[in-house]
Amino acid sequence: MNAEDKRVIRELAKRVSEISKMPEEDKKRDLWRRHTSLKGAVPPVFVSPEGSWAEILPPEALSCEDEFAREIELELRKRIFRFEVIKDDTPVENIFDFPVSWIPINENWGLDVVRKPASGRGSWRHVAVIEDLKDFDKLTKPSLDVDEKGAERKRQMLMDAAGDCLRANVTGIKIFDFHIAHIYADFRGLDNMLYDLIDDGERVKDVFEFLGEGLMGLVKQAQSMHLIQRNDDHTYHYTGGLGYTCDLPEDGENGADTQNVWAAAEAQEFSCVSPKMFAETILPVERKLLEPFGLNGYGCCDDLTEKLDSVLTIKNLRRVAACPWANLKKMAGRLKKDYILTWKPNPAYLAGEVFDEKAVENYMTQSLFDAKEGYPEIILRDTHSVRNDPVRFGKFVELTRRAIEKVYG
Repeated sequence: MNAEDKRVIRELAKRVSEISKMPEEDKKRDLWRRHTSLKGAVPPVFVSPEGSWAEILPPEALSCEDEFAREIELELRKRIFRFEVIKDDTPVENIFDFPVSWIPINENWGLDVVRKPASGRGSWRHVAVIEDLKDFDKLTKPSLDVDEKGAERKRQMLMDAAGDCLRANVTGIKIFDFHIAHIYADFRGLDNMLYDLIDDGERVKDVFEFLGEGLMGLVKQAQSMHLIQRNDDHTYHYTGGLGYTCDLPEDGENGADTQNVWAAAEAQEFSCVSPKMFAETILPVERKLLEPFGLNGYGCCDDLTEKLDSVLTIKNLRRVAACPWANLKKMAGRLKKDYILTWKPNPAYLAGEVFDEKAVENYMTQSLFDAKEGYPEIILRDTHSVRNDPVRFGKFVELTRRAIEKVYG
């Protein structure tokens, strides 16, 4: 990182540090802590630009030259954009975490995943590297990759550039998300997985068990190496929402363990699979994986409306995802205020050729009325384009706040 890169990073870091210390950011942190403890008054709003970051902050918008410096610059600019334009309920932190390891989704299983992309930012399809069910025997259980020196090197570089403005931490593992159907489909193909469930459901269950054992082996390895790190902070969790909470116990004598952290699982590839087959094949493995954790979330982009009876058997469940096409009224009536209804509004409203503010406000208002019997949070994700009109994010938040005022007063 050259002197000019350091200057750019430090100037951006100073701004982020200033924002992070503002009283309104503390209010946002408290809002999430009350919310995740089921004591909130209104739904918090979280916006994730995701693919749209390529339109908001394209590579040519960055000033730094060094690759690592550009990564940090991009993240700092994202945080400033969130505060200045999006203005949702996500606190801006001056913290950078550099994990020494992570729980991989589909790495280190003995075979490489192959995908065929449709375009640079578009869809892709699986290429089946396992052509026959019996070939799942080629998989081997994974182990963690640990790189303490690499994490410390990044921390040192950031501290050297802006150590008086930022907190840079070398951390253990803070993300515990489990994606069994995702792994299966990555190796076998999505269509093939659905055929397999009909043709040889028992063999599929055996594979799911194997994948679950492999993932639990990673957790146990993390335990043995004391790599489990608390995530009741700014950490984003897969089902949706932030980790700030007061409902996880204090660490034990040997530090954090599974009971001190959030975890999550999902099977969005099962969106068209019946509730009965879902409950009999994949959920038992996911439930076993999540059992040791202190707080859990479940779901992603699949409609769980008719699967809730099974989902609610998960131990320490706190968050349940409601995708854009879920029946919000029915889900809210079932979950009541005993669980967080992690509602993901339809991102298509932001990707259209015209941003129809009236339509967005009406949609958000009606949806919140439908969800009011429950305990919702608003998690805008899968926003892969805003037609190069980034201010739509701020407008969405403004319109959502109007809807919340109409519904909650």
